[in-house]
Amino acid sequence: MASRSLLPAAVAITIISFLYTAALPVTAVLVEHTFVVSQMNMTHLCKKTPVTVVNGQLPGPAIKVTEGDSVAVHVINKSPYNITIHWHGVKQWLNCWADGVPMITQPAIQPSHNFTYRFNVVGQEGTLWWHAHVPCLRATLHGALIIRPKNGAASYPFPKPHREVPIIIGDWWEMDLGQVGRNMMHGLFDDFASASTINGKLGDLFNCSGTPEDGYVLDVEPGKTYLLRVINAGLFSEFYLKIAGHKFTVVAADANYVIPYTTDVIAIAPGETVDALLVADAPPGRYYMVALPNQAPLPDTQTPEHATRGMVRYGNNHYLPGTGAPAPILPKMPNQHDVITSFYFHGNMTSQHHRQGSPVPVEVDERLFIVLGLGAVCPQGRTCERGAFDSSNNLLVATMNNVSFQPPATTMTPLLEAQYYHTGSINKTQELPDWPPVLFNFTDPSLIPFGPKESRLEQSSRGTVVRRFQHGSVVEVVFQSSAMLQGDSNPMHLHGHDMFVLAQGFGNYDATKDVASYNLLNPPMKNTVLVPNLGWVAVRFVANNPGVWFMHCHFEFHLAMGMAAVFIVEDGPTVDTSLPPPPMGFPTRGHEHNLMPDGFYLQTEKSESTSINVI
Repeated sequence: MASRSLLPAAVAITIISFLYTAALPVTAVLVEHTFVVSQMNMTHLCKKTPVTVVNGQLPGPAIKVTEGDSVAVHVINKSPYNITIHWHGVKQWLNCWADGVPMITQPAIQPSHNFTYRFNVVGQEGTLWWHAHVPCLRATLHGALIIRPKNGAASYPFPKPHREVPIIIGDWWEMDLGQVGRNMMHGLFDDFASASTINGKLGDLFNCSGTPEDGYVLDVEPGKTYLLRVINAGLFSEFYLKIAGHKFTVVAADANYVIPYTTDVIAIAPGETVDALLVADAPPGRYYMVALPNQAPLPDTQTPEHATRGMVRYGNNHYLPGTGAPAPILPKMPNQHDVITSFYFHGNMTSQHHRQGSPVPVEVDERLFIVLGLGAVCPQGRTCERGAFDSSNNLLVATMNNVSFQPPATTMTPLLEAQYYHTGSINKTQELPDWPPVLFNFTDPSLIPFGPKESRLEQSSRGTVVRRFQHGSVVEVVFQSSAMLQGDSNPMHLHGHDMFVLAQGFGNYDATKDVASYNLLNPPMKNTVLVPNLGWVAVRFVANNPGVWFMHCHFEFHLAMGMAAVFIVEDGPTVDTSLPPPPMGFPTRGHEHNLMPDGFYLQTEKSESTSINVI
């Protein structure tokens, strides 16, 4: 349910005062959606499963806007779960209140209650997406957020496509995702998806009693060009995407244009988006579109991973009588344990300075070296047993510099409100260390399995971890993947900002030689940066958007285990560089409920309905 309307100047001024975002033109456009979150039964693999969806759709409805538009999304929560919606990659300039992270920027939307998100989309073009920001529910609560240029498709910095097509890679779960989230919060990680999907369809690699599942089909016309807007909405896996007999021209990533380059494979991690042109230049026929998850090789833990496939089908096919359609053609896929292809795919990206490109800051004010890995914490009052992890003894956690993020309790004040009013839970946080407590060979594969070597390093702590930055600070972060109990890559997502991706490498980061490899001319800008398996990535960003911004790994199990922190950007010296007060009617602690201007409200007292803890 969506509407698009022109707003007169007087209304536009009202919206400006409500959203506290960049000035709108005299005639602004409001794009309005109603999201009804509810459960419905869906049947796949011969099993009926209750699924939490928006407006009865999987994937959920696409939000299509033009750069400069205002957006209002009325969320009506008819599900049994606490819900928030995060607008992944939208910078929310001076509008952190709409970022949609429970207990970080707002209380969760309780069952049987509603909330309206309002924000402007300014200075961004390309493919972003929206998703639930509660454990595991984003597997089914997600959709595309497409931002087109003000001057239309003719102003793209690449040939105007015949058609634009969202391609959303995801998971199919035959279990209660709320329970999966609760299990992960308690250190239980034995739940796995039953299939992978393309645009919500499982494809013919899966069947019910021998009848293949339906697969996604993209019908194309010979010679036409298609803009594929690829999104990885999966919980656990990076995917390789290929189409037999075709190549892609990558033109953007995370709503930032890149210098076009040609490839036969797209590597896309959870949280990332890739825009790629597909030219229908193959002989008429049918060509499989395959999405293959990759995972770290042994000795890393191996988990069930599922490939899926759809199809590119040429129209106007003419076959000789009696011959029938030829069998679809399969692409040759990378090996499931191939991490090199992903490394080079991401390394090939360079920024295209389209219109007003941001210069790379040269001088750095703050430097952080963040080691990502796993560790152990002991429940209060218990003695740690090295190398023994279960829900009643040592708890396996994911960490940044040996600290695992613990969100504020749902009875406390969300961090953004506490930061704005300088009260409550903001005084109970701890600072994210600039460095790990111990330096060691971070990528030593012998640390992956349990043993005496890793046990000396696994001790960690838990806390509500924050790092403060003065407004306008240039921050350089080196993310270092480690081999502590796993060798995974890590897709790190920063809310409210884009990051310049300066360099990446395998092994341990060494500033004495690796700084020389920094691309300070045209590095890509990303909101989600993939840290390679047993490798590192260096990024910079300008902390110029005041607010409380979540930084976390977009692998759901790493997030649930605590691989996260909060970056607090302080107010600047002027009104235009300071976070405005909460919008009218925004729910704050101390109010039982608050009416929104359009009659939607969110109750902030604990509901008696079924709920899950939220991160």
